[in-house]
Amino acid sequence: MLDIKFIRENPDFVKEALRLRNYTIDIDLLLALEDERKRLQQQADELRSQRNIISEEIGMMRKLQLKSDHNIDTTKDKTAEVKVVSDTIKSLEETISAAEDKIASIAMIIPNIPHATVPIGKDETANVEIRRWSEPRQFNFTPLNHWDIAKTLDIIDFDRAAKIAGARFALMKGHGARLERALMNFMLDHNGARGYKEIFPPILVNRQSMTGTGQLPKFAEELFRTADPEFYLVPTAEVPVTNIHAGEILKEEELPIYYTAYTPCFRREAGSYGKDTRGLIRQHQFNKIELVKFVKPEHSYDELEGLTADAADILEQLGLPYRVMLLSTGDIGFSAAKTYDIEVWLPGQTRYREISSCSNFEDFQARRAKIRFKRADKKGTEFVHTLNGSGLAIGRTVAAIIENYQQKDGSVVIPDVLRTYMGIEVIK
Repeated sequence: MLDIKFIRENPDFVKEALRLRNYTIDIDLLLALEDERKRLQQQADELRSQRNIISEEIGMMRKLQLKSDHNIDTTKDKTAEVKVVSDTIKSLEETISAAEDKIASIAMIIPNIPHATVPIGKDETANVEIRRWSEPRQFNFTPLNHWDIAKTLDIIDFDRAAKIAGARFALMKGHGARLERALMNFMLDHNGARGYKEIFPPILVNRQSMTGTGQLPKFAEELFRTADPEFYLVPTAEVPVTNIHAGEILKEEELPIYYTAYTPCFRREAGSYGKDTRGLIRQHQFNKIELVKFVKPEHSYDELEGLTADAADILEQLGLPYRVMLLSTGDIGFSAAKTYDIEVWLPGQTRYREISSCSNFEDFQARRAKIRFKRADKKGTEFVHTLNGSGLAIGRTVAAIIENYQQKDGSVVIPDVLRTYMGIEVIK
């Protein structure tokens, strides 16, 4: 969430940033509501001060009355005056509360400001390729899609998954299930070796946690929710892991903090009907390993480069060709100031597909979740900068391995780094 003070001091800059992000939000209305709230707050504060003065006068009058022999109550008029002032304050407080709700409803749907290095563009067509790693394998046969290979090998069953749950679910079987688990363990071990502390968080979270990371209120239609009591199934481990420090003031020496976590993830994929209806690319339920960082503001963009490199190194160890894309202003996520997408090569589809998204949110999430830190040599507190990235989406990694390591006879070779986890070299 943006600082209202920053919006007030830079309204034209914010409006232009929203335009570049394809957002239409009435900033003038927000500022008018904030000005009105401040005016009402000042009026209420003045009335409270007036009430305190009158109350002191009533107290003095009652002391004088006790010292005299008169039984006549001389404070009636003042007491009535206090009641009028108190009623007015109560009415103002209700009006202020309503104004605050309106302000919050607008402020919560304002996206982050793109970093100056983010390319300007309307959508993904303006994304910029930063680098590639490894050339795609040249096959001496026509490579198949992962769902066709998986069906022949009997390692993923989409039909029975649909019978059990519905469309966009997968039933992993035998070596398919083992490959999923092997990747999970390999990625967590890899991230642990790079300094990330392993976390296994709740996968049901409350509304406050979803709001803290920016999923609510903007993306409510993408989320699975339980009704009574109200919980949300996590769309990514970013939500529970970032909220570990919600409402806390960290010490400077505690930063940076690196976490990695496995969770199943759940997304409704609203608006994606007809897209990627086959295979593992776009599922309602999928497994993912997440990377989350809490860092000092002056280090966050170096940390973003490191985060992206950590995620990309997993693909290099697996021998999977990829490219890194810098997302444009029209394609970055709601909470992000800058994002790199890592896209893996899928020969069965003859295209690169996103497998990781690494973002710096600056203080956007920290401001919503109230995550601050205190420098040792300064008074007051500052908001930390938060970052997160997929390290990696496991289902998409399974798809990439199946397609890139497929053989002419229909078998799939296991990447070297996974063989100790799998106990086999080839899925036949």
